[in-house]
Amino acid sequence: MTRTHKARRLRRSVLATTAALAVTAGVMAAAHGDTTAQTTPKLSLIAATKSLTLDSWKEDPGVYLDLGTYLTSEGGPFELKVTRKSYKDPVVAEQIIHDGAGGTSTKALPAGLVKDFSGLPGFARITITDTNRKVVVDKTEKYCPNNAAGRIDPDGPAKSKYPESCPENAFTLGSVWGVEKGWASNTYAGWGSTPVKLAAGKYTAKVTVSKSYRDLFGISSKPQLIKLTVRERSWEDEGGGVGMSSKGSASEHSGHDMANMEGMEGHGAQRPAAPAAPTSGAGPSYNVGHGPLIPAPPALPWALKKSSLRSAVAPVGDGPGRTDGSRKAPGAEPNAKRPTGKASVPDVPKPDLRSLPAYGIEISDGGQDVKGKDYLAFSANVWNAGPAQLVVDGFRKPGKELMDAYQYFYDADGKQIGYTPTGTMEWDPRPGHEHWHFTDFASYRLLKADQKEQVRSGKEAFCLANTDAVDYTVKNANWHPGNTDLSTACGQENSISVREVLDVGSGDTYTQDLPGQSFDITNLANGTYYIQVLANPENRLKETSLTNNSALRKVVLGGKPGARTVKVPAHDLVNSN
Repeated sequence: MTRTHKARRLRRSVLATTAALAVTAGVMAAAHGDTTAQTTPKLSLIAATKSLTLDSWKEDPGVYLDLGTYLTSEGGPFELKVTRKSYKDPVVAEQIIHDGAGGTSTKALPAGLVKDFSGLPGFARITITDTNRKVVVDKTEKYCPNNAAGRIDPDGPAKSKYPESCPENAFTLGSVWGVEKGWASNTYAGWGSTPVKLAAGKYTAKVTVSKSYRDLFGISSKPQLIKLTVRERSWEDEGGGVGMSSKGSASEHSGHDMANMEGMEGHGAQRPAAPAAPTSGAGPSYNVGHGPLIPAPPALPWALKKSSLRSAVAPVGDGPGRTDGSRKAPGAEPNAKRPTGKASVPDVPKPDLRSLPAYGIEISDGGQDVKGKDYLAFSANVWNAGPAQLVVDGFRKPGKELMDAYQYFYDADGKQIGYTPTGTMEWDPRPGHEHWHFTDFASYRLLKADQKEQVRSGKEAFCLANTDAVDYTVKNANWHPGNTDLSTACGQENSISVREVLDVGSGDTYTQDLPGQSFDITNLANGTYYIQVLANPENRLKETSLTNNSALRKVVLGGKPGARTVKVPAHDLVNSN
């Protein structure tokens, strides 16, 4: 993904959202025409504008077809539940129909219609003709219902309850997609969209919902026509570039990667970059189809904030990402006695940590820049199947290099009722990290063909963040987790305390470009091995179950020293390296 595409998506997302509000009056009239409860939502395709100008950049030719078309839902929410029992089973989807009185029914979607968790394939059909009525573009695009643009009915809910994006992780287990009642969702495929070649000039774009989906969901067959102007521009004309990051692609996840160090990033979504060099310490966060999200403030010296700033509604104390020291551990007042090993572990719901199979596997230098060395790099994710959050607080004794870590427990009302020591947190000064790591979260090991340990990764400590929506269908899954990026989750070098949270349904991805996220295979023989991702390796964290913490991914090493190769067989039905 180039910086140009990100820059224009940033502008278009804001403009499209504003334009969508301009059609509110027309949609409202239809919405208020029927006040009775409906058993199925009424879905319509609308266009925010009848004329639109899109840019093609000389340095990055091609036009991204964000045409400002939206799917609206009236009478009730449009909701889909997408799951798979295991990686040996296909992905299945069903529509959840709300009856308006709190009850629901389900409608199975055709088998094979949905093959992954990234959206409805071939949903929108786009046809573009030139001034001679010649068809120059005829394509279909995937549609993610979670791409909420905003409200189109003042009586609609103030916020959409549905997640903010559709998962791209190949090992996702469950997702929920939806368009809230009285809301509109952009049909543009976002970063999954491929640009088209269009010369500067005038065109007519026609957007329709594919017939199979019109029949399935009862969507009107009325197409939307947009008069389209394509103009050619140059970075040079814009003052030497738009100052955007070039990192990002449709295959990435919003995990712990080098791109995420630049500023805030949205949860789960493919990431339009924030403007370079933010002055506040954390740039604005953007999500496809949402426009700007509210940025988190930079962490302040802990003594400058008072405890009155704590959230009064957060079920886990003072909310995600409170790294400024305004939270205090029991007994952590100056000169007070700190918590001891006699702390209680109450009989309340606890988290359930599980590992995804490794992915993003490749041969690299492992970020070590050591000549003559071969490294097997990989990405890994540990997630929380619930039914409770994992909440770990670190507390720093004045002048000490390590923090004491404690796991906290809460009752059904969100009241803190217990805690227990669970290791330490340490400051990681390496580029790409530069935050506090919890030392008892996960371990990576390379096993021989007989599944006995051969090599252990140097990565043994972690900053927890909700980077991936692994399964939002589990009990108590939080569809809007707070700490989805590193700028709010893991503190800074002068922090006095840190809270790290892994919410229910979400996982924490570390990508293969980070230091330590690899195995030294220089002296290993060619053959079959297994990458093991192991959650809670010392069993210090209190969980619902300790029997599901390990995931294995088979790899086959080949080649010669300095030119090693790796083959990654499919993991059951998931054919993704």
